[in-house]
Amino acid sequence: MFKDYLRSRINVIILVAILEGIFASSYFLFDMPAVTVLYPLVLSTVALLTAGIIDFLLVLNKHKKLVRKEFPDPSGTIEKDYLAIIEQLKEEERFSKQKASSDYNNMVEYYTVWAHQIKTPIASMRLKIQSEDSDLARRLNADLNRIEAYVEMVLTFLRLDSDSTDYVIREIDLDAIIRPAIRKFASDFIAKKLTMDFEPTGAKVLSDEKWLSFVIEQVISNAVKYTNNGGIVISMIAPGILSVKDTGIGISAEDLPRIFENGYTGFNGREDKRASGIGLYLCKRICDNLGHRISAESEPGIGTDIRIDLNRKNIVIE
Repeated sequence: MFKDYLRSRINVIILVAILEGIFASSYFLFDMPAVTVLYPLVLSTVALLTAGIIDFLLVLNKHKKLVRKEFPDPSGTIEKDYLAIIEQLKEEERFSKQKASSDYNNMVEYYTVWAHQIKTPIASMRLKIQSEDSDLARRLNADLNRIEAYVEMVLTFLRLDSDSTDYVIREIDLDAIIRPAIRKFASDFIAKKLTMDFEPTGAKVLSDEKWLSFVIEQVISNAVKYTNNGGIVISMIAPGILSVKDTGIGISAEDLPRIFENGYTGFNGREDKRASGIGLYLCKRICDNLGHRISAESEPGIGTDIRIDLNRKNIVIE
């Protein structure tokens, strides 16, 4: 701080040094006694040092107030002008935040209503085809499942950063979340002739049931989507670590580090034009918010293993 102060006052210091040099040289030019030069020079130097110390303390006090985000009283016209500009910018920022918050809430409200409205025709179509047992009915039911998943994905994306996001952390039965997720994609397993090997975990975990359900459903959805032969294995490979492993097309080594980025689809996404690159991003964001970790291991042509580490100690029962 003192070095910064000296740098800010360097012009004044140089000017004072020049003036004192002129003052001293004028005495020597007229052959005056040394005492008549040194005495006033010492007095003026002491006065200047005292004024410098006082000025430094005032600047230091202002600095401390600004660090605490408190505005010191302006000591001149320029500082008053700066303060007026800052107050104007703060007011504009408050207005912008209020408008952005209002626009965001309106958007979430609109899409929430839209999601509930679109679920009505989806449910109606499902009722019309549930009595049929044919390949066409199963394909239509699978398409309806995907539509519902996309709707939930939109709502999740919108609510993720909302101030009203309701995380309820409690002890939940992990199997009670996994089983409904598997049943949800039963028609997809049948249509693609995939096997499902689920080993009941018997685990109790600290998490939010609704948000963790979305993560598990999304991971299973991706596994089904990119697996054409073989099947999927869901198991607890270690205490607190859930694995969803498939025998699908896999992920290339260059894409693997980026699959949790927003909008990143990689080679598989470029092959599948419907891929949005948002599903695993949402899973990562939700896991971060819940205190979990999600990771992936994969090999092209062999399959992908998505692991969710539920052993987190930084969350407590609500």
